Amino acid sequence: MEINPDVKTDLQKRLRRIEGQVRGIQGMLEEDRECRDIVTQIAAVTKAMEQVGFKMLASGLVSCLQDPERSAAEGYPVEEVERLFLKLT
Repeated sequence: MEINPDVKTDLQKRLRRIEGQVRGIQGMLEEDRECRDIVTQIAAVTKAMEQVGFKMLASGLVSCLQDPERSAAEGYPVEEVERLFLKLT
């Protein structure tokens, strides 16, 4: 499944930001921060990861719809991409 290069760049930026958030959560644990603050950050990271997955699959779906035969030959028929979307929900 082909991912648009611009989308790939955006996803890499998002993942680096998420990586920083996770390090922040580790620091919060070490500092014995309030549970509600930590949970809020965990929820933010979870949502951000979901957005990365959806954005990646949306880009892949566009590619699949533009050339469904090639995508199917590469192991990504539209039905498989749909299943991947459902895994994220």
